[in-house]
Amino acid sequence: MATGETSLAYAVRFPVVAKYLGQLALVLALLTLAPLTVSLLSGELDAARRYGLIVAALVVMALPAVRLRAAAHVQINEALVIVALAFVLSPLLMSYPMMSAGLSFGDALFEAISGITTTGLTVLDRPEDAPPSLLFARAWMQWYGGLGIVVLSVALLLGHHMASRRLMEPVVGEAMVTTARSYARHILFIYLILTAAGFALLWLLLGDAMIAGLHILAGVSTGGFSPYSNNLAGLDTWTTRFCVMMFALCGAVPLIAYYRLSQRGWRAIAADVEVRALLVAVGLITLSLAVIMQLQADADRTETLLHAILLGISAQTGTGFSSLAVGELGDASKLVLIFSMFVGGGVGSTTGGIKLLRLLILLRLMQLTLRRTALSEHAVMRTKLGGRTLENEDLERALLLILLFAGTIAVSWLIFVAYGYPPLDALFEVVSATATVGLSTGITGSDLHAVLKAVLCIDMLLGRLEIIALLVVLYPHTWFGRRAEVK
Repeated sequence: MATGETSLAYAVRFPVVAKYLGQLALVLALLTLAPLTVSLLSGELDAARRYGLIVAALVVMALPAVRLRAAAHVQINEALVIVALAFVLSPLLMSYPMMSAGLSFGDALFEAISGITTTGLTVLDRPEDAPPSLLFARAWMQWYGGLGIVVLSVALLLGHHMASRRLMEPVVGEAMVTTARSYARHILFIYLILTAAGFALLWLLLGDAMIAGLHILAGVSTGGFSPYSNNLAGLDTWTTRFCVMMFALCGAVPLIAYYRLSQRGWRAIAADVEVRALLVAVGLITLSLAVIMQLQADADRTETLLHAILLGISAQTGTGFSSLAVGELGDASKLVLIFSMFVGGGVGSTTGGIKLLRLLILLRLMQLTLRRTALSEHAVMRTKLGGRTLENEDLERALLLILLFAGTIAVSWLIFVAYGYPPLDALFEVVSATATVGLSTGITGSDLHAVLKAVLCIDMLLGRLEIIALLVVLYPHTWFGRRAEVK
């Protein structure tokens, strides 16, 4: 690091990190009361005891931390460290009560990470045989994990605009309301409305509150955990399946778009470049799958189209629900799904992937490069997207994240291939984990090698934290060096 950069760099301040991790611990303790209650109601006393111990431990750890003085300014590296550690420590703690279902620590940790990252990959061979507390805990973790990446990271910044902008990525600008707290409350309210509406509708259709709740918690969060081995095929009708997917599609829309809808009407959301891109992407992926699946299998056209629509929405939104065995699809269909999962949904939504906005930025940069070949060397061009001028920082960050995602996938894929898995299926599984989707060709299961389970766990965490936050935690200068005074 250059001398000038060193003089301006500050390591994280431990009291600041401890302060806000303590606050998150209290929130997690409150959230853990939900699976504790389900455990008690279902008569799972061992699970209830374990959840009770976790709640007590979180409160004991949090109380000294929250008494620390709040900093007037939170550094960007501190905010990233707090969010990253929250996503790492939460599944570690939740693994203990989940082990009451007979899971090993490794398998419980895998389920917890898959839950908190809203991925939906599972090592349970028969979810139907799992106790209600485990099924609820997985879906519940997906619900607050999907919300957390949108709300908690912003709320931690206490209104500091630049750090907030860095975490929310990359275009909030005028969409950000007056303070981070106000913004977080708007997003939370929208999320609760979507969840309540979905639960009410699906309960009405199914007549089973538990099954409706599990699917909507996993649907709105674009998580994809299902209580059935055959996933959404376990739901009897296409109406109920598409009810779940409708709310998954709603979750993949940038949540701030709903705030604009309430403030400015339908024109505001119709003008949103990411909303339009999401609908176009879902349409193209669905059409491609429908054509390919029809050409490769002699099946009923209506049934094939319905499967294609559901899979197209599931892959593009990063939900991971499916109505058929993905491993039985042809190579062309798998490639279409891989591309769709890699791209994902909107920035500021509950979905994963590189996000549609970054793909649009990349395409706009390519267009700009081609246009410049026909311009005078003195011409000045500004890159715009959705009516907003893109700065160099926006372009650099988008390209960096795309490169990091691709690099993570490449390394993980090579490890799976080295273990003897078919290259295409291995690529599918790795992309699904890194993009936090959860669709599987059948590789992920209880018999998967522990090393490969660990690789997928790392991929899921990297994908949900968009890699940068976890790299900041591992960067030595984050922890060692000059520290600013806590004021």
